[in-house]
Formats: sequence, structure tokens, C-alpha cells
Amino acid sequence: MILQTEFEEYLYKKVNENTKSKTKEAMSYSLMNGGKRIRPQLCFALLKGYGINPELGFPAACAVEMIHTYSLIHDDLPSMDNDDLRRGKPSCHKAFDEATAILAGDGLLTKAFEVILNSECDNEQKVKLVYYLSSYAGIDGMILGQDLDIKAELEPNPSFEQLLEIDKYKTAKLLTLPMILAAILANHEEDIETLKKIGLLSGIQFQMQDDILDITQSEAQLGKSTSDTENDKLTIVSLLGLEQAKQMVEQYDKQLRDAINCLHCDTKYLEEIFDFLLNRTY
Repeated sequence: MILQTEFEEYLYKKVNENTKSKTKEAMSYSLMNGGKRIRPQLCFALLKGYGINPELGFPAACAVEMIHTYSLIHDDLPSMDNDDLRRGKPSCHKAFDEATAILAGDGLLTKAFEVILNSECDNEQKVKLVYYLSSYAGIDGMILGQDLDIKAELEPNPSFEQLLEIDKYKTAKLLTLPMILAAILANHEEDIETLKKIGLLSGIQFQMQDDILDITQSEAQLGKSTSDTENDKLTIVSLLGLEQAKQMVEQYDKQLRDAINCLHCDTKYLEEIFDFLLNRTY
């Protein structure tokens, strides 16, 4: 992992700065509750591949991780997935209460933009970073994926195409985002279209792998609730079965590797992350 300890310290500092409150305690509880930090690592790996100090990406990566954590807090709420466990600990609304969890999610979302705007990159870059942050996390990005996911639960026979559309927005957008932010910071915007393709492929593959792990691993191994089956959620396994789902993951991985080879940088750091994601067991 690239600068993992240093980034954890940066996250802790940012989420705990200024006035203390119960909501801020809940924000810190969820943000600092472990996790693989895959999205920040994607940002750092790309910056390193461009020959730039990954620390330049700390504010952008922090913003993405705050938004990702806010989405998990809200996903776990009783009105959404109603999950009591997240990363091996009680979900935010169980550790605190539902109202505080809602505020913690709201706080992380808005804090993300503050962190970006207080960063040291130039103003033109800040405008671009904020644009992509709001676009990919917003109603035409991750939130659209959540909307489509809720809609699919109400349909008797959801399709494979619907599943791909959900994964495209709910998962892939926040995996694409840190790579685009890195390209902007590195002044390599010629790679953005390729990164969009990489993000889409990796996002679909990541979610398929998650669906497989929900079936093959226990809650204790995963550190989170395996509630998709109980809630009749649309997953690659529920549609295609376990073996065909595994074959789909391999197919997407080949396409992903082909796309990575089109980038204008040293890709070994990025490939190491995707190797980890393909072979992960949690």
C-alpha cells in the first residue's frame, strides 16, 4: 500500500479538525473504521505512475473516501439496506443513533468539498476536481445507482442489463473518480477517457466479486452483513449462478488489463491494486 500510514493520519486530522460534536464523533467513527482504502490507493498509484509524489493526491483521495463512507452510512440505514454491521463493527446508526448517522453522512459529504477547496493545487484544477466530485457522486452518478438499486428490488424479474446499469453508477463511478482526479492533478487529462473505461470495467468487476464473496464468505470473514440474499437484492449470483458469475469476473478482468495498457504512464502500481482486487477474499 502507498503511504497508508501517512494517509490515515491525514484522514484523522481532517475529520476531527475544528469544533467537536456528537455528529463529528460519528463521522470519525465511520471514516476511521478501517476499510481497504482502494479508492485512495487508485489515486496514489496513478500519480506514482505519472512520476508525481502521491501526497499531492491526499486532499482529493480524502474527499473521495469521505463521500464513499457517507454512502455506506446511508446504505446501512433501516430505510435502505438495514445492515447492523460494517467493517466488523456496529454500523453508524447502531453505534450512535439513526438521526446522528444521517447527519454524519451529510457532514462527510459536505466536508469533502471543503477539503478539496482548501488544497494547494491551482484554482483551475480545483474547479475541475469539484466538478468531477459532484458529478460522479451526485444524482447522475453514485446516487443514480442507489436509485436504480432500490427500483430493481421492486421488480419481479430484473435483468442482467439492469444489474450492469446499477453497477455502472453505484460502484463504478466512485472507483473511476479518484483516477480522474489524479489525472487532473498530474496534468494528464488526455487519459481521462481511458480512465473512464477502466473505472467502468473495474467497477462492474468489483461489484460482481463482492456478490460472489457475499455467497462464499461469512459475515465474520467479510466484516459486514451478508444481507443481499435476505433482502432479495439483484446480484450477479442471483441472476447467473455462482460459476457463471466467476467466469464473468475473469472476462471483465481481461478487458480491464487491455484498457490499462493504453495509459500514458507506468501502470505497474495500478495493476498491483487490480491484482489485489481480483484475488481478494474480503
